[in-house]
Amino acid sequence: MPVTAEVQTILDLLAAVPEVPLEEQTPEALREAYAQMSITAGKAEMASVADRSVPGPNGDVPIRVYVPTTESGPRPAIVYFHGGGWVIGDLETHDGVCRSLAAASGLTVVSVDYRLAPEHPFPAPLEDCQAAVRWVADNAAELDVDPARLAVGGDSAGGNLAAVVAREAAASGPALGFQLLVYPVCDGTLTRPSTVDNAEGYFLTTPMMGWFWGHYMGTRDWTDPMASPIHAPDEALAGLPPALVITAEFDPLRDEGEAYAERLRAAGVDVTATRYDGVIHGFFSMGDFVPDGKAAIDQAAEALRGALG
Repeated sequence: MPVTAEVQTILDLLAAVPEVPLEEQTPEALREAYAQMSITAGKAEMASVADRSVPGPNGDVPIRVYVPTTESGPRPAIVYFHGGGWVIGDLETHDGVCRSLAAASGLTVVSVDYRLAPEHPFPAPLEDCQAAVRWVADNAAELDVDPARLAVGGDSAGGNLAAVVAREAAASGPALGFQLLVYPVCDGTLTRPSTVDNAEGYFLTTPMMGWFWGHYMGTRDWTDPMASPIHAPDEALAGLPPALVITAEFDPLRDEGEAYAERLRAAGVDVTATRYDGVIHGFFSMGDFVPDGKAAIDQAAEALRGALG
């Protein structure tokens, strides 16, 4: 099917913005542009929103804690990692989506402001995310959350980080009950059909993904399983927590996300994989403008409640 009318409107608006050649893009300029694009029309009200920091491997890691209700806990919680190719994005760009996810699910959402490449390349962002998850598990009582009902999640590069964190946590703790992977980056080869079919014209481009990978990994092996979770061995995927993998029809990352869902399923993991037709990368954060974005939030919320209670 073609892109939806709402998505076409967004694409038309983006096409009207003068394009800067990829080789002239800087992380700083792209961060500013992304921040301006990430403004949401309405933000769900929370019982409380608190900024704080937790100990990381190289200094404190900022987090933002969203509590959607005044009802007493302990509540289940999801530690959420924002997208942006490991290079852009922060607590503010994903404030709206975290609020929406908390409101729809009733879970406490802990958003993590991990260090960004190229200033802090692989594995710095991953290490910050792992540290944040461990801190939440170890300090659950302080957050009024249940350490036995924890999930990880994220979109795009955040989905990549969530997938790797979930796999590593299965081996070394803490115990996790669910993984929410929204159009996750899974394969550094950039060779799957959707990277050709959707290479240009749908917001995220395949050349841009190469730019992100280059800043994150540099000359390191882009198929390292700690960076490309689809290249993990079979035995490393067995026993992982249930997963919801959400993909978009017109997204270069579509096929690698769906292939990763199949890898998990083959390893015995309880997986739901849902492709939303007619939409593009980023739609999960576009619920104010794209109906399927709200539908995906609702699906994620229902899956989290079902897995964590």
